Amino acid sequence: MTIAVEERARGKRVRLDKPELLAPAGSLEKLKFAIHYGADAVYIGGQKYGLRSNADNFTFEEMREGVQFANQYGAKVFVATNIYAHNEDIDGLEAYLASLQEVGISAIIAADPIIMQTARRVAPKLEVHLSTQQSTMNWQTVKFWKEQGIERVVLAREVSMKEIDEIKQHVEVEIEAFIHGAMCSSYSGRCVLSNHFTDRDSNRGGCSQSCRWKYDLFAKDQPLSAPLATDLPLFGEEDDAFTMGSKDLSMIEHIPEMIESGVDSFKIEGRMKSIHYVATVVNAYRQAIDAYFADPEHYELNPLWQDEIYKAANRPLNSGFFYEAPGHEDHIFEPEDKVVGFDFVGLVMDYDAESGIAVIQQRNHFKPGQEVEFFGPNGTQFKQKVDTIWDEEGQELDAARHPLQIVKFKTNQIVKKWDMLRKKTGK
Repeated sequence: MTIAVEERARGKRVRLDKPELLAPAGSLEKLKFAIHYGADAVYIGGQKYGLRSNADNFTFEEMREGVQFANQYGAKVFVATNIYAHNEDIDGLEAYLASLQEVGISAIIAADPIIMQTARRVAPKLEVHLSTQQSTMNWQTVKFWKEQGIERVVLAREVSMKEIDEIKQHVEVEIEAFIHGAMCSSYSGRCVLSNHFTDRDSNRGGCSQSCRWKYDLFAKDQPLSAPLATDLPLFGEEDDAFTMGSKDLSMIEHIPEMIESGVDSFKIEGRMKSIHYVATVVNAYRQAIDAYFADPEHYELNPLWQDEIYKAANRPLNSGFFYEAPGHEDHIFEPEDKVVGFDFVGLVMDYDAESGIAVIQQRNHFKPGQEVEFFGPNGTQFKQKVDTIWDEEGQELDAARHPLQIVKFKTNQIVKKWDMLRKKTGK
């Protein structure tokens, strides 16, 4: 995806092509929701070579089904193969990459040159996208990777908006940048806390997110070399524990700047996140991007998009490194004020327009009298209180309490298949 028209008008880069909206998909179901709710492409992990070993990673058959679903929407599927490989990781690499090509994967996301080189040789139809793990932050390095045949460079999360502009001025290559999701408290993800505490290698897919644990803090009453040095607690039992995770990234308030920067692909982080998270976040960014291209000169941020982002958030948000380097206020050193959470409670399977009754697949407990919110692609949403609930046989229920249970109740407005229901956590 190259910029169709690039010119300067009042200091802005003018574009006719929309940037790709790239969503995470930790499972086949999440892949389908991400695409249905507006993603142009998704990135997934296979059984090997990715950095999310605890995700519900895809088998080749699941990949094939995911590609077939994506094709119906004109979307693409990428596979993360972004580990730094050890000698024992190389066995089977050729067959794995060839299989990715065979099932229809569009591109791999790679960090290790041997994976890139092998893909060129055994799976030439696969595009190779340079992973953010390579920490690419300047135009000369981007140029180097282009000369190696890389079709797309995923920039390090530490890159600023000014640096992106300079890169786009010097190098004609696809640029992908993260616009939403968790940020690593270590520089470009080069962390060994997980390795040290749990023997799980962060750079081989096993990060245990040690930075987000709760810690007690102590100081030594004498130098460490002193034989009688003892630990002095810095906090009492009633005090909050110490953490060191970073706030999450959100650029929903800066869509015009991101588009005008020339970034080709807007990437959302979160292969381990829920279906509710994926659908909600993708939906908000889809609407914002489309609204900008519908009328760039009169674009305004819709507060509803911000509200949607917060409904999916579980940590405070900031703009990462795009405008200035994050400071201590951008890390979470103690328990933060909790964002009001929402639970995904149901999925619309069918709707009868004559009776106004929806068929719902239960995903979390809900019952009559509770307020739920329906939402679907393109920003459709409404709230209502749940009235009488029936099971498939028409028997009245006091609650929808069984996982994946099929229930029915009357809705106040028309709903469609794939619409979702949520309710406030704890309500």
